[in-house]
Amino acid sequence: MTAQIIATLLPVFLIAGCGTLYGRFRTPDIRGLNTLNMELFVPMLVFAVLADRQAPLAEYANLALAGAVVVLGSGLVLWPVAKWLKLEVKTFLPPMMFNNSGNMGIPLLVLAFGDQALPAAVVLFIVEMLLHFSVGLYMLSPHTPLWRLLRMPIVLASLAGLAVNLGGLPLPGWSLEALHMLGGVCIPLMLFALGVRMLDIDFGDWRTGILGAVLCPLSGLVLAMPLIWWLDLSGLQAAALWVFAALPPAVLNYLVAEQYRQEPHKVASLVLIGNLGSLVVMPLVLVLIFTHVYSPV
Repeated sequence: MTAQIIATLLPVFLIAGCGTLYGRFRTPDIRGLNTLNMELFVPMLVFAVLADRQAPLAEYANLALAGAVVVLGSGLVLWPVAKWLKLEVKTFLPPMMFNNSGNMGIPLLVLAFGDQALPAAVVLFIVEMLLHFSVGLYMLSPHTPLWRLLRMPIVLASLAGLAVNLGGLPLPGWSLEALHMLGGVCIPLMLFALGVRMLDIDFGDWRTGILGAVLCPLSGLVLAMPLIWWLDLSGLQAAALWVFAALPPAVLNYLVAEQYRQEPHKVASLVLIGNLGSLVVMPLVLVLIFTHVYSPV
């Protein structure tokens, strides 16, 4: 089990570490890389996974529902905490709700459980992204039109992939292979970009950052436990939900806060210290998963 955990986490931290090391001596256009990733490589991966008829997407409906409850429920659970501690709700709650299901979640699930975990990872990623660009944007700016959601490449790729899969439209093997190859670029690129972002950690608001690093995975795991029983999730899907629930805040929270001028420096502390805290949280969660939830073959 120890070897499995090390084999899972070591590539994640090595690739992210390469990003940190490269960013220390260079100044890469990380925003340009993220734009390319989110507009091309990630949509390619999403479409390829959803369009592949070997992925029985109907079996992931309960997992998608559980993921949505974890995201929205975290906000409801932590709202009174934020009020009690006199924290700005618009600053504190979005990073607690919208986790790093892209940069860390997809690579971690694939490394931990193999390629068979990719459909579950993508389903959870899509749920988180759709909620982030609908509920999340509404939280920061209630007047943002939700029709903008339909202009996102990830949303268009998701709709197209679902249409192909559910419609039973066969795609040539060579086209799926090309899409998977292009989409495969996004996983290491996500980790590399995360590593570069780690250089921006601001310890000036370290107390709020540490609080978020504890409450973000804790709230998710507290919600995941009854959901697994209620929705009868087991095996790989239960393991995927555990990992999803324990993920740190998404880096995208910082970019959105910067765009809407919602205390971006505080959000950066929440995001980056939270991701740093995952060095402790994720090994513990993987021990729990491999011991009680899922044993990889």
